[in-house]
Amino acid sequence: MEVTLRDLFDAGVHFGHQVKRWNPRSKGFVFDHRQGTSIIDLSKTCTALESACQFIEETVANGKEILLVGTKRQAQEIIRETAGMVNMPFCSNRWMGGTLTNFATIKGSVAKFKKYQAMEADGSLSKYSKKEESAIKREMSRMMRNFEGLVNMPELPSAIFIVDIKHEDIAVAEATRMNIPVVGLVDTNSDPALVNYAVPGNDDAVKAIRIIVDTIGEAIQAGLSRRDEVRQAKAAADLSTVASQPDLSAKEKTKEEPVAVVEEAPAEKAPVAPVAETAAPAEEKAPEAPVEEAAATEEVKAEEEAAPEATEEVKPEEETKSE
Repeated sequence: MEVTLRDLFDAGVHFGHQVKRWNPRSKGFVFDHRQGTSIIDLSKTCTALESACQFIEETVANGKEILLVGTKRQAQEIIRETAGMVNMPFCSNRWMGGTLTNFATIKGSVAKFKKYQAMEADGSLSKYSKKEESAIKREMSRMMRNFEGLVNMPELPSAIFIVDIKHEDIAVAEATRMNIPVVGLVDTNSDPALVNYAVPGNDDAVKAIRIIVDTIGEAIQAGLSRRDEVRQAKAAADLSTVASQPDLSAKEKTKEEPVAVVEEAPAEKAPVAPVAETAAPAEEKAPEAPVEEAAATEEVKAEEEAAPEATEEVKPEEETKSE
């Protein structure tokens, strides 16, 4: 922002309304009351204008649109010129009730207006009778006044800039209801708490309105010039996130490996069952030992029985010797 305090002072931005018309909530940016007129503190105006310009620049840089509103006689031409320079939607003749809250109906009326324009361009409008043609042209002129700046607004705007929020109270109320941020040029007779970015300043003088609107237009132009950079940055960020996804999957696979090992552990212990089966027959064969012992005792008995026979055979010899 290249606007200085001297520029704002020369444009008469510091002049507020009469003291009897001032809003007590505007006391925060009132410097003094002199000769029955409220004087606005331009240092606070400059700070607020800089914040508003930063917000608008960032909003436009992200590919969004700003709706410029100024239906006062002093602001109509200025709003129309600035909107044409930055190619933004605007409302300079009359704020249609429900422009934001009933946008579907407004969108249908705009589509009808475009249809009439196409019929007039290709000459198909001349096929109607003179009475019908004149009625359509009257309706087109009325639509031109109401939808002049809304023809190229396919969806709700992301923010609104308003000149004199007291005069455009319906637009402020609709934007608040739709949660759309509002940047407004606020005089001493208005409540700055109704808007998100209040720029205190004179909203009646043509010079004061022009310097503020031109500054907002420069912020919009700066945002438009940054759209390509922001788009490329977003594309690079998306590519980086896509490139990092395989790494995450690899980490997940490594985390799952220990689970697979735990599942394979019971398979390794499976051969233990046959060992138990082989041990069982060994226990069954254990009773064979007493059989061998029984055989041994039988052999001993047989030898003992054989021994007496041998002694009996020796006794006759002794008897013969004694005889």
